[in-house]
Amino acid sequence: MKSYFIGIDTGTYESKGVLVDEEFNIIASHAAAHGMENPKPNHFEHDAENVWWHDFCEISNALLEKSGIDPKQIKAVGASALGADCLPVDENCVPLRKAILYGIDSRAVEEMKWLTEYWGEDQIIEWFGRPLCSSDVMPKILWIKNNEPEVYRKTNKFLTGSSYITAKLTGNYTVDRFLGLASFNPLYHSDGSPNEKTCEPICRPDQLAAVRNTIDIAGYVTDKASAETGLPEGTPVIVGTDDAGAEAISTGVLQAGDMMLMFGSSLYMILCTDRLVNDNRIWREEFIIPNTYDISAGTNAAGTITRWYRDNLFEDCLKSELETGLNAYGLMMKGVGEIPAGSEGLITLPYFAGERTPINDPYARGMIFGLTLKHTKKHLYRSALESIGYSIGQHFSIFEEHNVKINTIMAVGGGTRNPEWIQMVSDITGKEIATAEVTIGASFGDAMMAAMGIKFFESYEEISRLIKKGKIYKPDFERHEIYKGYQRIFDEC
Repeated sequence: MKSYFIGIDTGTYESKGVLVDEEFNIIASHAAAHGMENPKPNHFEHDAENVWWHDFCEISNALLEKSGIDPKQIKAVGASALGADCLPVDENCVPLRKAILYGIDSRAVEEMKWLTEYWGEDQIIEWFGRPLCSSDVMPKILWIKNNEPEVYRKTNKFLTGSSYITAKLTGNYTVDRFLGLASFNPLYHSDGSPNEKTCEPICRPDQLAAVRNTIDIAGYVTDKASAETGLPEGTPVIVGTDDAGAEAISTGVLQAGDMMLMFGSSLYMILCTDRLVNDNRIWREEFIIPNTYDISAGTNAAGTITRWYRDNLFEDCLKSELETGLNAYGLMMKGVGEIPAGSEGLITLPYFAGERTPINDPYARGMIFGLTLKHTKKHLYRSALESIGYSIGQHFSIFEEHNVKINTIMAVGGGTRNPEWIQMVSDITGKEIATAEVTIGASFGDAMMAAMGIKFFESYEEISRLIKKGKIYKPDFERHEIYKGYQRIFDEC
């Protein structure tokens, strides 16, 4: 029988899945939208059972129904999810509270201060190459310990998104090296075993998942999971990873110099390198590909800013979408391309939800300055889009300081559906940017790695042939020269 593979990714506002054949043609796809809870300032959460697992089951069943294939032809499954979350579960993998999300959730500021004092700044820099930040899981576990002692007492495992989904599928608690050693640092030794010394003030070593390689088989679909997902009992499930890592693989980040820009709710970037790069403004860790490393970085707000503009300043476009079916974001762009580069002197600082790299400040706040009476809401919107380009450019300057090469840049995510935005980023940075021919995202990378997990592919080099460029954006160097001045102002703010 012909073989098929499934990949399913859970994101901030949407989960997506694909079913592919042996040649990685997409046979079926499905998406499920969900919300994100913001119960208090700087607190961002998901209900793991009713969002993460619900979406996975909906998508899995939908893919099988849409494709019409015999479920027994599914040879392996890969799952990814938004990374660096903190979810405590009991011995039956039942969540004990809603999941504390990735770096956008900055509730654990006091815990970061305490840990820095406890271990000392030098030790923190040695472990992380930077100060503690809101993307680290260790302070979030400590926050639960300090603020929700009953939850902490009942916790069997502290999981992240992909760990939870894989555990629900297989009954086994695993986390991949890429996500585990970086996000849960320094709770594991470099070999993946729990570090009893560093765990001591945070959690018990047995409360951590087992560290495995991303494409290792975590286990097999259980009878209970089969009934809920439609997947046959015994189907192999890989350990999986976070959404950014899976998306990077799907776009061909396979060797040093390959880079991904992921335009999602936040902007996340991964640049594969041949060495660890220490700089307290960025993050670094081992990459998914053996014997490689990466620089990763991210702004807290990208798609969330466009959503904020839609809901608060472009309500007419949202209303028109409901009435006519025309996409609100497309309507918002009308006339934006006619505004000159630099939005006629307007600059936005995109810190609407604090900021991760390069300033690592959860208390940072957004700002729009340079306003005059000639500016319109179209100027405001263009300036917001440009601000993400300036943030990317700010990171590129840091990479150049460390003589880190960038050979190819692939843009992915929902933001690539706005070609004018990607062109702005190309113009601002002066870099050529391409989109992938297959743009469905991290779920495609999950399916690729699932195939590798059962040795359908023997190496990452083999899957490189499946990845082709789509549209290529070349910088307009006249606009680039204009943007240089605005970039300097942005960098100094």
